[in-house]
Amino acid sequence: MKPEVAAAIDSIDVTLNAGGMNTINIVLAFVMYGVALGIKPHIFVEVFKKPKSVIVGVCCQLILLPLLTFLLALLMGKLGWISWTMALGMILVASCPGGNISNFISSLSKANIELSVSLTAISTALAVLTTPFNFWLYGNLFLKIAEVKGAVPHLVIPLWDVFKTIFILLGVPLTLGILTSHYLPKVAEKLKKPFQYASIVFFLAMVILSFAGNMDAFLKCIRYIFLVVFIHNLLALTIGYNTAALFRLPRRDRRTLTIETGIQNSGLGLVLLLGTPIFAALPPHGGMLVITAWWGVWHIISGLATAAVFNKSKKPLD
Repeated sequence: MKPEVAAAIDSIDVTLNAGGMNTINIVLAFVMYGVALGIKPHIFVEVFKKPKSVIVGVCCQLILLPLLTFLLALLMGKLGWISWTMALGMILVASCPGGNISNFISSLSKANIELSVSLTAISTALAVLTTPFNFWLYGNLFLKIAEVKGAVPHLVIPLWDVFKTIFILLGVPLTLGILTSHYLPKVAEKLKKPFQYASIVFFLAMVILSFAGNMDAFLKCIRYIFLVVFIHNLLALTIGYNTAALFRLPRRDRRTLTIETGIQNSGLGLVLLLGTPIFAALPPHGGMLVITAWWGVWHIISGLATAAVFNKSKKPLD
């Protein structure tokens, strides 16, 4: 990448409409409700009775993905494909917990939804510690090895954001959906499919509307960030599937780990970049913004594509 191109990317000022982000969060809550309509409470007990899949999934998300992302960023940096700010964007995304939309993609993939919800909840709860630590560790290591002057800022994730993510966007709709499924099974059965299909349409619409004001910014560098995010996301999906296969997890659990590792809560990354003064001391860092923002769009596309591939498979599910 030419220095002038990197400078142009870093000069991009990406802004998100706060109302648009709130609307997306509301849509995410409805997505979770639709997913929960097909969940039976007793299955959660079974997930934790056999914790192997949960442990492997947590390791994929919180240990392997940040580590291998760091190595990938080093390789891409050496090849001149990315600037140091784009590398930090990759590391930031990998340090974030799993995204809530992964639960919906898991339901489309006929994966283990209960395991998916469990992993999302665990990684989100631990994000208070793991996101700042992984970003600090691998960000500073990258800057040191790449001989970039300076240090990454110390991240502090507000407890309210974590509480909101777990209990409002995940816990409340999940609980309501399970209660509907338990006490009103006929209603739940009628609502399940319409809710799922409507949810994904609304979610995609909200994402497009939120990023509409930044379309010019993305078009300036789309050919660069597309390839970087594509390779990074493919790495994440591969980590989930191959690790699950290595530990001989059931096929439904393999699908879940693939999706959970491949879909990150890049929205949290954007909140940290745009909604806090944490990165104010950095020089222009549009590279971090565009990588994180494009991840939020691309992982939906790749998640739907992965679900389609899984559904075409004729191998029996365990």
